[in-house]
Amino acid sequence: MAVPAPAPAEQTGWAVQTPGPIGTGPLVRVRRGVPAPGPGELLLNVEACGVCRTDLHLAEGDLPPHRPATVPGHEIVGRVAALGAGVGLFRVGDRVGGAWLRGTCGSCRYCRGGRENLCPRSVYTGWDADGGFADTALVPEAYAYRLPADQDAARLAPLLCAGIIGYRALRRSALPEGGRLGIYGFGASAHLAAQVALAEGATVHVLTRSPRARELALDLGAASAGDAYDRPPEPLDSAILFAPVGDLVPVALEALDRSGTLAVAGIHLSDVPVLNYQRHLFQERDLRSVTSNTREDGREFLALAARVGIRVTVSPYPLSRADHALADLAADRVNGAAVLVPG
Repeated sequence: MAVPAPAPAEQTGWAVQTPGPIGTGPLVRVRRGVPAPGPGELLLNVEACGVCRTDLHLAEGDLPPHRPATVPGHEIVGRVAALGAGVGLFRVGDRVGGAWLRGTCGSCRYCRGGRENLCPRSVYTGWDADGGFADTALVPEAYAYRLPADQDAARLAPLLCAGIIGYRALRRSALPEGGRLGIYGFGASAHLAAQVALAEGATVHVLTRSPRARELALDLGAASAGDAYDRPPEPLDSAILFAPVGDLVPVALEALDRSGTLAVAGIHLSDVPVLNYQRHLFQERDLRSVTSNTREDGREFLALAARVGIRVTVSPYPLSRADHALADLAADRVNGAAVLVPG
């Protein structure tokens, strides 16, 4: 295995300076010193970092900042450049992934019960600590994922959030074996979750406003692809709402068959209209949210992705154009997943 060059003394990156509409330029170029890894931390030379809609929510202020001028990015693929004290699972040169969940308390009832995603003291990459929109990033060893050394970093990056949270959303949707799944919105996370569902024998119907996304859905094996507000061609056993559009909640609920489940996958959602009990919830329809993920979700999904050969559609951007990548994401101009790469 080739050992990466030592990290330089300074690095370039991007930080959210003043949150606001993407047209106001909330993401600005920064130049900072390279951080030294603390106890239990890995310093990574970033090979690729996915651009997630959560990064857009942070930049635009939909999610309030937890600290000033934070570097976003939580789909990080990199090579270990330096080890903090006490690190024992990784060595310099290893290919490692850093994801959204960065730390939990380990002692609350949620952590003890296998639901660390609900830990009230959880912290997140690119929100509570600097993320991967930079040349280097720090990742806690306990929350890092070992990644294959021989695969394209740009295609691995979206697996680390879009893939993992899509996997959790799919499980939260309670899709029965051989069931009928509706997917509302078809970006980075949705196009990966759809492939898991298809590999497990589901019939998938995609509802999205983007013509390019509808083409991608059909190419991946969806049974149908229509506009976001269309009625699918058959009642659904389960549905996942990936688009951050509250108006689609009643639309998706109406498309469910009796006892169907709708899982809302986003960390942010515009206001949900008033629901009518008879039309939207009666006949034991369920409405569920999805909150972050556990590390076990990550391990399960990455193993499954390798096993079924998930195809990751990426739109690469050089790190120097991170602001353009966020703007394209805001305008739904990204096909698949946007990924920042060095250069």
